[in-house]
Amino acid sequence: MEPTATTTCYRHPDRSVGVRCQRCERPICPECMVQAPVGYQCRECVGAGARRSPTLTGVPGTDDVVVGKALIALNVAMFVVAGLAAGSLTRTSGGVFERFVTWGPLVADGEWWRLVTGAFLHSGPLHLLMNMFLLWLLAKELEGALGHLNFLLCYVVSVLGGGLGVMLLSPDAPTLGASGGVFGLMGALVVLQLRARQNPWNTGLGGLVAINLVITFTLPGISVGGHVGGLVAGAVAGAVVQPRSWPQTTAGIRTGFLTLFGLAVAALAVVAASALAADLA
Repeated sequence: MEPTATTTCYRHPDRSVGVRCQRCERPICPECMVQAPVGYQCRECVGAGARRSPTLTGVPGTDDVVVGKALIALNVAMFVVAGLAAGSLTRTSGGVFERFVTWGPLVADGEWWRLVTGAFLHSGPLHLLMNMFLLWLLAKELEGALGHLNFLLCYVVSVLGGGLGVMLLSPDAPTLGASGGVFGLMGALVVLQLRARQNPWNTGLGGLVAINLVITFTLPGISVGGHVGGLVAGAVAGAVVQPRSWPQTTAGIRTGFLTLFGLAVAALAVVAASALAADLA
């Protein structure tokens, strides 16, 4: 949260402060502020939401998760449909995978939708469970703070960023999974916390990102381009998007820029895939 004009704490009138509660907007001093996913809240607002379940940052999350639930439901539905078509929930073959997996040569051939659809396919139950667990935690952190539309835009931009990363680093390898979108949400939350003058290492988010990056670069069979591309795109989205609790003077402009950024990332991914096709010709 950007500092506001200097005033006094609502509980301690002898203390000058420059921060307001992100929920009720009352001025709060360091003694009265409690760290929230993005910004700070006063103790009364935290107490009012105390019955909400804890989240990644250890503070009450939000029950206002609509898009996150829809994304999880769509991923689960696609997993079941793909498994039934393949004859097994652990096989990555069959008509659904062949038609929708992210693969550079077919993206270059005009099947640009694969940049998105591959993010809704998974190689097995564990792959799906891990991605959906992180998606749920991040949705509880971000969707209430950003609003449904901006949260969805951040996720789509992250998925497209993952697709661009795949086209740049491993375009000839069929790629699937929601990891690019999940990494992007982590990147967005890191940047939003930094913009709110929070330390991601103190919230636990920095460690989560670091662990996932170590896994990305050390374990075989993981798409480095998909993860890193999603992380970078999500971080840019976090720098552009405007949380609902912050001053809204440029919120519409920021949403427009975020949409244009997503379209630009998608176009770059298609161009990268086309360059691959030209090299192979």
